[in-house]
Amino acid sequence: MLRAFLAVELSDDLRNRITLIQQDLRQRLGRESSTDIRITWVQPSSIHFTVKFLGDTDEGQIEPLREAAERTMTSHGVVHLPIERLGVFPRLQQPRVLWVGPSEQWEQGGDAKRLVALHRAVEDGCRSFGFAPEGRPLSPHLTLARIKEGERHIGQALAESGVMDQPISLGLLAVESIVLMKSELRSTGPVYAKLWEVRTGRHE
Repeated sequence: MLRAFLAVELSDDLRNRITLIQQDLRQRLGRESSTDIRITWVQPSSIHFTVKFLGDTDEGQIEPLREAAERTMTSHGVVHLPIERLGVFPRLQQPRVLWVGPSEQWEQGGDAKRLVALHRAVEDGCRSFGFAPEGRPLSPHLTLARIKEGERHIGQALAESGVMDQPISLGLLAVESIVLMKSELRSTGPVYAKLWEVRTGRHE
């Protein structure tokens, strides 16, 4: 058994821009001197858009999953996801996850609907292999950091800095293929390895 998930990889340009915004946020939040604050920053090389977390996966399912994903992706086109907003989960008063993603306006548009349709098709395919469906609706985002302690301090610092209200423009995440990633949990953090990649059928 291996620990696996389906994801969209980032371009080098987008990854570099995310590195810069992480550095900016580190500086802003580094001024908070409280010993109660603990933030784990995601390594830029590990940042990806998770489409479906599979968890424990039988190695015998790797190739059948690829074939199923290929059939699914053939009927879908490329979706461009603009990375233009800084956000938190679950709320600014007590943030646990710091992320970047599309604007709320984009989430109401046609590209968002196409992404939801693709995600639903992937979910249906995974369900046929016995993987449980995700209970929450799709929330496209890229995780920058996880706040382990001191959520209130961090939320206050983010609110006072005004950074949450500033528009950002990091570029586009092109959802033109999905990859199956193997994840190995180590003391230094997870290590990912790509097992296969399947592209969309239409590249307009």
